[in-house]
Amino acid sequence: MLNTVFVVDDNPTNLTIAENTLVKHYKVVALSSAAQMFKALEKFNPDLILLDIEMPEMSGFEAMKLLKANDSYANIPVIFLTGRTDADSEAYGIELGAVDFILKPFSEPVLLNRIKYHLHIDTIIRERTVQLIERTKQLVRLQNGIVYIMADLVEKRDRNTGGHIDRTAIYMKLLIDAMLDQHVYADEMRGWNNDLVVSSARLHDVGKIVIPDSILNKPGSLTDEEYEIMKEHTVEGERIIDKATQQTGDTEFLHNAKVIAAYHHERWDGTGYPYQLKRTEIPLQARLMAIGDVYDALVSERPYKKGFPHEEAVSIIMEGADKHFDPQIAKIFYDVNDQIRMISLWR
Repeated sequence: MLNTVFVVDDNPTNLTIAENTLVKHYKVVALSSAAQMFKALEKFNPDLILLDIEMPEMSGFEAMKLLKANDSYANIPVIFLTGRTDADSEAYGIELGAVDFILKPFSEPVLLNRIKYHLHIDTIIRERTVQLIERTKQLVRLQNGIVYIMADLVEKRDRNTGGHIDRTAIYMKLLIDAMLDQHVYADEMRGWNNDLVVSSARLHDVGKIVIPDSILNKPGSLTDEEYEIMKEHTVEGERIIDKATQQTGDTEFLHNAKVIAAYHHERWDGTGYPYQLKRTEIPLQARLMAIGDVYDALVSERPYKKGFPHEEAVSIIMEGADKHFDPQIAKIFYDVNDQIRMISLWR
């Protein structure tokens, strides 16, 4: 199948020469203005564009800016056609995203070789991009598999918290989505990979692996001494993830997992553990988990207590705003509490 090339030039002679040169090798669409080019782009994308710089109404440079600003066209390779020989014009065109310049009047061999070269490069880039995307998907599947296995190990040891890890991850996703909708902490969340944050939240209790069964599964309330041991799951979780980081590098996933595991029991007023951080000293990911974690603990039945009704748990969370919890996140929690209630029923 022939590659399609758009030739955009306001000079009819140049269009004819280019079309006659290329027609044996490519499907050629001759266009006399940038406006015609954009109208043609609404129907289909070419494999390459030959774009004249000096055109009335809209120059090639102006057209290039619009091409690169549109995700549908941004990756189409563009070669500028120009009679200019100054270095500044060429540098500016390359800065805008052109892959090459061809001087007019052009020779047939030069034109054909340049197009062939850049189409070949574009094909390689597309193939490599597909391979990279597939490789990334495989790594994500592997990462998620490891996360589920580790989280499952924790949950199987802690027989009192069945489903807690899945539910709290979903609470976090609900909170993140609502915060994005309401532009709450938008600056802090800019650049987040939300799927990674949610996935890493499943490791928030990974440090419980080292807590003795006699404490982890005690059927009654913990003594003060036992509670101090239980609190160590935060620093143990931080230590475990630090070890993983030493082996694999400080990935975004591990960074999120670490701050959530280490700080999800910190409190807004600075009275939490293990480091007594307060307010925005506590990473935002951990402040999100704090609400989901406490809510799920409140509504869940334990051998030593009955679960609170949803409405009472919500009331306790809201009373804790500005003391235990970030007040802005507490408000978001209240806004989506009906959805959270539905998730809490998954047992």
